[in-house]
Amino acid sequence: MKQRAPLTLAAVTAALAALTGVAALTAPAADGKATDGRAAAARMPVERSLLVCPGPSSSDIAETTYTSFTPGAPAGEGKGSARLLGATKDAKPVLEPKEPGKPLGATASGADAPALTGSADGVLAPGWTAQLTTKVSVGRTRGVLGVGCTAPGTDFWFPAVSTAKGREDYVHLTNPDDAAAIVDIKLFGPDGPAKPDAGTSESIRVDPKSTKTVLLSTLVPGAQLADATAHVTTRAGRVGASVQVGEEGVGADWLPASVDPAGSLVLPGIPGDAASVKLVVFVPGEEDADLKVRLAAREGSISPAGSEQVHVKAGMTAAVDLKDLTRGEPGSLLLTPSDPKKSAPVVAALRVVRGSGAKQDIGFIPATGAVGARATVADNRPEENTTLLALTAPGADAKVKVTASPGTGGGEPASQEVAVKAGTTQTLTLAPAGGKGSYALTVETVSGGPVHASRTLTLPHEGITMFTVQGLSDDHSTVSVPKAVQDLSVLTG
Repeated sequence: MKQRAPLTLAAVTAALAALTGVAALTAPAADGKATDGRAAAARMPVERSLLVCPGPSSSDIAETTYTSFTPGAPAGEGKGSARLLGATKDAKPVLEPKEPGKPLGATASGADAPALTGSADGVLAPGWTAQLTTKVSVGRTRGVLGVGCTAPGTDFWFPAVSTAKGREDYVHLTNPDDAAAIVDIKLFGPDGPAKPDAGTSESIRVDPKSTKTVLLSTLVPGAQLADATAHVTTRAGRVGASVQVGEEGVGADWLPASVDPAGSLVLPGIPGDAASVKLVVFVPGEEDADLKVRLAAREGSISPAGSEQVHVKAGMTAAVDLKDLTRGEPGSLLLTPSDPKKSAPVVAALRVVRGSGAKQDIGFIPATGAVGARATVADNRPEENTTLLALTAPGADAKVKVTASPGTGGGEPASQEVAVKAGTTQTLTLAPAGGKGSYALTVETVSGGPVHASRTLTLPHEGITMFTVQGLSDDHSTVSVPKAVQDLSVLTG
């Protein structure tokens, strides 16, 4: 009989990760001890992170800031590298951060600012985040457009898109890999699936290391869908996907993807001075959804008068005009099943307008996952009243720690613990001491139930309250790694 050499822990972990994507051997028993001879899995930092950023703007007068940040270990506790490159085969680096804990920024002007792809490894990988913020002063796409760079994927939901007159919604598809990606885009309006023009919405090819934009109205010529949902999937490969919205006379911003379909959703951080709020909901499954609508404000949750519940038919998009429901106080929207025993998964987003008349600006708030162990948003500005963080605890009291990093030009980090009561939204402004340049905000769960968060960045211009809202979601900076308590050669049998 041939004798096997014992496997190293690293080899077992790598093999399991390759097969499952999670390096965990077994779940711990109720007493915290793992069964069948193995110890409970430990959490270890990820060793590599990938990000994709869409192309910022088609405007020649656009001013774009790229910001990169990794929280975590101080300099000297490990090595790592990170690069954000233009999404072309012969791209040059736009950002190359050197150490965690310090944000790094770069700027670009005009319509030639590129979409980006990049990776980070070693000490720079866990929690690596990047943000692009674009300001366009005049024209059809004027406004502040902000979006966090995302990991590439294969399935994205975008409620609140439109093909109506006066709207230009472009899906940006960026392929970070060395093989072509093949993408399908389906649109769902208030009457169900929209019939696309033959051959336009299926098998869209995105070449390797490149980006492609698709104007949604060209997929369904003649269809005036005021409120719709776009579903972006890949047949081959993976992409980063975001929707850039321009609305004539109102402004422009990015619409990120909603969190995956779920029975209950949180849409965090509606500005207190919102002049108009519209909820757009879609049911991907075969069962209708009946949802309870609540606004979580500072002192508790209330049901908006006349919009306490919403019924959404399966496969259809529903829109609810919530008007100025915040009435001067920031809040977050909570969607839960009207009957807890009948829960249909949904996706949702909010279209938010601030200002009036010719001085309006538009922003979007999709349903966002919880911050989990830790979440970060980059490119916060130290100027007074520009950055507001909203924290919502939908189901149970919670406590979080918020940390402002140094600025890109220096400063000392600042931290604050915040208690968030169940069913409320708490807001705060936190900046580094003596900070110069933009900085990052990191939220860590200390105790209690899940917390959802978003950051509103406001950059006024000539009387227009230009703004953008970015959600914070768990950065998944750690993975489960098995702890060996016996000879792991048994795993090779």
